[in-house]
Formats: sequence, C-alpha cells, structure tokens
Amino acid sequence: MTLIDLSALEACELHNDPFDYIVVPDFLPPEALARVNADYPAIDTATNHDLADLRYGAQFSTFLGELQTSAFRQALGDKFGVDLTHCPTTITVRKYCEQSDGNIHTDHWSKVITVLVYFNESWEHEGGRLRMLRSEHDLEDYTAEVKPLGGQLLAFRRTDHSWHGHKPFVGERRMLQYNFLSSSKLARVSQKVNRFGTHFGKRVLGIGQ
Repeated sequence: MTLIDLSALEACELHNDPFDYIVVPDFLPPEALARVNADYPAIDTATNHDLADLRYGAQFSTFLGELQTSAFRQALGDKFGVDLTHCPTTITVRKYCEQSDGNIHTDHWSKVITVLVYFNESWEHEGGRLRMLRSEHDLEDYTAEVKPLGGQLLAFRRTDHSWHGHKPFVGERRMLQYNFLSSSKLARVSQKVNRFGTHFGKRVLGIGQ
C-alpha cells in the first residue's frame, strides 16, 4: 500500500502568477498522514534538520522512500516542464517555527525546484501561511496564500523573482523540504557553502533567515 497519491500531483494545476508553482491537497491522504505523523522525527529545535541527524519510524521512512522514487521525480519534472533526471537533491525536516522565520526571500540560486510537504493536522493561525509574492518588498502583495495543512504538497520553480514568505508564527509547524539542485559543480559547491552558513548562523550565532 503506497502512502503518497502520485495521481493527485499529476492532475493538479500549474499556476504561473507570479511564478510557476503547484499546490496538491491530499498528496498524503488523511489515513496515510496519520501513519506518517506517528513516526515523525523527534525534533526539539526550531531549525531545518538533515535526515542523517534524525531518528524516525518505519512509516516516515517509507514516505521518504516513495518521495525519492524516479516516478515522483518524473511526475514533478513533467509538471514543470523541467528535466530533473540528473539533479542532485537535499531533504531537510522541521518541526518548529520561530519569530525570525518567514522573511521574504527567493531560494538559493543553485535550486531548480523546491518541494514542501506539510504534516500539521489543522491550521487556524494567521501566521505561518506561505504567500506567493509579486515582489520582495510587500508581504501583502501576493497571489496565493497556502496553509501548511497536513498532507499538502507545495512546489515551485526557483527564479530570481520567486519571492515568498509568511507572517510570523512561533510554535509547531511540521514541514519537509525537498530540493532539486542544479547538476553543475559550481552549484553543488555553492549550495554546500550556503547550507553551512545557514546552519552556523541558526545554531551558533542565533541569526534568523
């Protein structure tokens, strides 16, 4: 029995305003979400964690395996019209959000497609809802606002104008980030340097992103 609903990804609409993105409700159907959440990694800090640093149960591991299949990679690439065949990937997992999170930004230039999967059973908070923005200057100038509801997948193509952010929220906000990176050597090196700097700033210096 599979956990993810690949047909939901294949059937979803590709939005182009203000940049290319998709939203897939029930990418993890409710019953599958409950199983994966029961095996979610035990995390007690508000930062992104590499999988190698985490412990998690069998259902979460199964979900990760399905997410990293060639079938998912192909379906995602087809949706965006991008060949992801040879793209390296990174996966990080998060459980808590802090006041400094959500500032308007585009992702690092080495990223091709960013995938976010949420695991929160409900979301009534005004903060923490990711907005697709028209510029880097105004959080209120957005074309879509996505609640981080459990089972939902959000993915977007990284560009120089793929601005996004959310209003501040402090508390539990479960999320997995899956990035497809440029296959160029320079991009891989730059991504490693960027991730080290982010890790150092968040863990050691206490600097928010």
